[in-house]
Amino acid sequence: MPSAPNSKRIKGVSIYRPFVYGSIATPVNPDKKPPNLPPDHTHQWTVSVRGVGENDISHFIKKVQFKLHDTYANPLRMIESPPFEVSETGWGEFEIQIKIFFVPECTEKAQTLFHFLKLHPYIGDKAELELSRTQRRPVQAFIYDEIIFNEPTEAMYDLLTSRGSALIPPRARNGRGWEFTEESEASELDRLTEGIKVVQEHIKKAKETLLEKERQVAQIKAQLEKK
Repeated sequence: MPSAPNSKRIKGVSIYRPFVYGSIATPVNPDKKPPNLPPDHTHQWTVSVRGVGENDISHFIKKVQFKLHDTYANPLRMIESPPFEVSETGWGEFEIQIKIFFVPECTEKAQTLFHFLKLHPYIGDKAELELSRTQRRPVQAFIYDEIIFNEPTEAMYDLLTSRGSALIPPRARNGRGWEFTEESEASELDRLTEGIKVVQEHIKKAKETLLEKERQVAQIKAQLEKK
């Protein structure tokens, strides 16, 4: 069967397009709560997939699916036009699954990403973190990434190149102040390190408790044998 027009792949060619994904969360002012806000919800937040520097990405991304925590009504949110984002309120941090679907010309499978929603600041000394909390500063957690189209179809190649090449942003921040790779990754590493320490401490205490219980059982057995 002959190939569909412009579905032939261009061998040896790779095209990448940068984008950012992540979230911004703002503490709710208890004196100015939005109407109908559940009493236990402490933050307003938005998770999104965007072009770098607000560059258009809808010419190669058809839609984006966000999978929220199961406690939310309709946790599977499909956004079929830009801006590709979901806004909600809540009190807890959790992992959000992000599934990016490409335009038909791409003929590639959807790409799945994972983002951990952050509501609280973790970067900085204690004084700075406390100031950030008291001033209810927004907490931003955005990651820079690239979608690579290896050997794209002729139709996809024409689509991508007709919009020009997107520029790679500075590693630290773009014009809107979003935090990228280094700070976000450093924060995650710090949190993982602290988490490992807590787990190790729990394991140590559990072992000590187990050893004490075994010692008590041995004493009881010894007493029973004497009777």
